[in-house]
Amino acid sequence: MESKGSETATISGGSGSETMKLRLASGNGTVTRNILRTPLRDALPSEIPVIDVSPIFSSSLDKRKAVARQIHDAASKTGFFYINNHGIPLDHINGAHAACLGFFRQHFAEKIKADATKGPFDSGWRGPDTQRVNPDEGADVRETYSVLYDARLDPTVKDPASIPEEAAQYIGLGKPAFENTEQVPHFEDNLKRHYQSCLALARAMTRAFALSLDLPEDVFDSKVQYPDASLEINFYPPIAKGSGALGVENPDARVSIGSHTDFLLFTMLWQDNVGGLQVLNYEGQWIAARPIDGTLVVNIGDYLQRITNDKYVSTVHRAKNWSGRERISMPFFWGFGLHESCQVLENCLGEGGTSSYEEVRCVDWVERRLGHLFDMGDQKK
Repeated sequence: MESKGSETATISGGSGSETMKLRLASGNGTVTRNILRTPLRDALPSEIPVIDVSPIFSSSLDKRKAVARQIHDAASKTGFFYINNHGIPLDHINGAHAACLGFFRQHFAEKIKADATKGPFDSGWRGPDTQRVNPDEGADVRETYSVLYDARLDPTVKDPASIPEEAAQYIGLGKPAFENTEQVPHFEDNLKRHYQSCLALARAMTRAFALSLDLPEDVFDSKVQYPDASLEINFYPPIAKGSGALGVENPDARVSIGSHTDFLLFTMLWQDNVGGLQVLNYEGQWIAARPIDGTLVVNIGDYLQRITNDKYVSTVHRAKNWSGRERISMPFFWGFGLHESCQVLENCLGEGGTSSYEEVRCVDWVERRLGHLFDMGDQKK
């Protein structure tokens, strides 16, 4: 049976009980969890800590290991933490934010020119009511602009033509990242600059995660040489706040993005000051991950939970923009190349060498996650 992470979620249950059932589409089919009927509250610093990651760029191994210990602690508990002093320049973030507002505030006729709904590997725009991260929670109330991995955007790849075929077959399968966006001033330049900053930080964080597991810090370098890496800009219009703790008693309640876990290694999220990110803690309670100036939010994904044999937690989360204002978030999803595989690390095996997970090709895992998500939607019909 799939463990507590690796899930997409929806909720049901009688109004008189203290808990609700959270129905989950995982990589191995539908499972359920009990959710407390408690009001949303802010996360405590002990639940989602702030970690200064500037030492990961230090020449001192001891300083890098000190940060890795903090990451280990956070990844083993809630699976979420903030990072500051992360090295992405503020002007890169502000430029990307401004460019995205410029794009999303266009008329439909302009945005649809960058349509990305024709194929799963297309970069570009997906409009309202076109995405259902959790089929049972209905269509997400959001628009997105996605920049999928293209070796031409990766400064570490000097010659894209030289990429081995086993990796190249999964790169650049869809439409180019910035096709038909020329009408938005500096859109391509600003998003490309931010994307490349995220690539650099994600590779440094990958090494920090290796150290956090008492492994050589370059152990995953080859697996992220040609990564599965995408920047997804979310535009959330405001939604009405549902009645009750979770908003599910109100048939008109909507979600900005449905409850889910992320497929890959980890995600690095920039969010504006509006707020709306909610995290399901280990007690089964929804807690708010409020914006903190100068930080990114990092959360563990399915790959890290699998390879650590559940030592690290891929945590369910969602977003509800009850602010009355538009909201922007910019998650950067980071994983091994689709041609690579995920296998439980030797130093994470249980007693007697036991493993909760079989080795799986990354491309197969992503297809399984998507397949079970769609199967969950079919069960509603």
